[in-house]
Amino acid sequence: MPPTTFRPRSFWDDAVVYQLYVRSFADSDGDGVGDLGGVIRRLGHIAGLGADAIWLNPCYPSPQADHGYDIADYHGVNPDYGSLETFDRLVAEAHARGLRILMDLVPNHCSERHPWFTAALAAGPGSPERARFVFRDGRGDEPPNNWQSVFGGPAWTRVTEADGTPGQWYLHLFTREQPDFDWRNPEVLAYFDDVLRFWFDRGVDGFRIDVCHGLIKDAALRDWDPADGGYNAHSWNQPEVHDIFRRWHALADGYGPDRDLLLVGEVWVPDPADLDRYLRPDELHQAFSFDLLVQPWEARALRGAIERATARTAVHGAPAAWTLANHDVHRAVTRYGIVRPDPAPASNDAFAALMRPRGVVDTRLGERRARAALLLLLALPGSVFLYQGEELGLPEVQDLPDEAREDPVFHRTGGLEKGRDGCRVPLPWAADAPAFGFGAGVPWLPQPDWFARYAVDVQEKDETSTLRLYRRAVRARRELRLGEPGPVEWLETGDDAVLAFRRGRLVCVVNTGSTPFPAPGAWGEVVLGSDGSARVAGDSAVWLVSAAS
Repeated sequence: MPPTTFRPRSFWDDAVVYQLYVRSFADSDGDGVGDLGGVIRRLGHIAGLGADAIWLNPCYPSPQADHGYDIADYHGVNPDYGSLETFDRLVAEAHARGLRILMDLVPNHCSERHPWFTAALAAGPGSPERARFVFRDGRGDEPPNNWQSVFGGPAWTRVTEADGTPGQWYLHLFTREQPDFDWRNPEVLAYFDDVLRFWFDRGVDGFRIDVCHGLIKDAALRDWDPADGGYNAHSWNQPEVHDIFRRWHALADGYGPDRDLLLVGEVWVPDPADLDRYLRPDELHQAFSFDLLVQPWEARALRGAIERATARTAVHGAPAAWTLANHDVHRAVTRYGIVRPDPAPASNDAFAALMRPRGVVDTRLGERRARAALLLLLALPGSVFLYQGEELGLPEVQDLPDEAREDPVFHRTGGLEKGRDGCRVPLPWAADAPAFGFGAGVPWLPQPDWFARYAVDVQEKDETSTLRLYRRAVRARRELRLGEPGPVEWLETGDDAVLAFRRGRLVCVVNTGSTPFPAPGAWGEVVLGSDGSARVAGDSAVWLVSAAS
């Protein structure tokens, strides 16, 4: 049924958002680390793609135990990246180009060096300072419960009290350097109200909210039963979490309709009905449709994910937020190019298992499929989030030396899991320049020699490049108004490996098989093909447009 509430059109109804991992985008000062000055210099690249907004991964002051997701100060900018003045200049220059700015909000946990946490350690058990976090007495010499960290190992760390004795334990669903806040404490609620207002007042247009489903924990902190599967229902998706998002929705609304502020959530829940609850009219404006991201390259699986997401949109009216890549997953070229997968790695968390695929990769096949997946993605109603470097067709860098790896996933699993560094290697801008044009210094992660053929300046000159395909596809998406609300009308193909759907005048055909598919002439004329041709070859996609109706 249609949504029961009406709301005016918002920019995120059909936006193309460029996700920008600041540390790896562009380095303006030669220290080997990307920064906000580098972003400002390269704004033309993002605008040239046809993006409507930029999502900045965390750029707050941080010890970088998890590259910015361990925040020491929510009201500042990491000196490695610039200053508040640099940030203000970025917002102004982005707005002048018609680009909105979204920040990454990390409310589940902070850094162990956040002033609140250092005060909690000093204050001792039972103090108001410790009440801001999840401190508990252990079970003898054992942690308070058996919860495990997403990054490997126990989710609890024991502290040494001021008198030198072993003391309480604190919860960290990620690394030990990232203590979890206790969101049942009103001080935490008030603190984050202030954080949101601070950045909204500086002109920020919205937030991507990290680990939305994890802010509230089971009040009794009951043990997780491994027999229930990898999803710990006591640490995620507690009903009280929705009160937080109602509070933030009202806060954003208080800035008035002209600001059009966005709250988009990272929500991992096993039941789609649970995701619906985050998208009620007074909660989040959007949540990522990760279901599509984790599907194999199979027509039936891809169609199922699209049907589930569009069904949710039909019920609650919130536009889908689609993505096929981000800073936590292997790059699309590599995922789609896996031809002989290894067994899934053991994991206590479904998210962790899905985000670390491994196996034998055919990169050329992966490139064909990733280009086809782009046309599928951009033909869907809703907004689309594109991760930096995907527009270059970059594969995952899988052979980084162990001594160069910085992801805590790698270190907490003793190297069993390689982690996420491979999708975070600094971008190649110029094939013949030092560090491929990333900056004058040695990049914080090493770039492989083969990055040269993916450099922006190389692809600028090649009409068939992935970069040029992205630009054409985003432009055509806007001209054909594909992101606007509307139905996805499925068409019969007679081939289990081929999916096709109509969006207004456009028909999108995706062939996940190896045999060419003859698209019916009645579907229209080909205006764009993922492989540059007018036929639907194996592992390719085309857009066809019919005469105006």
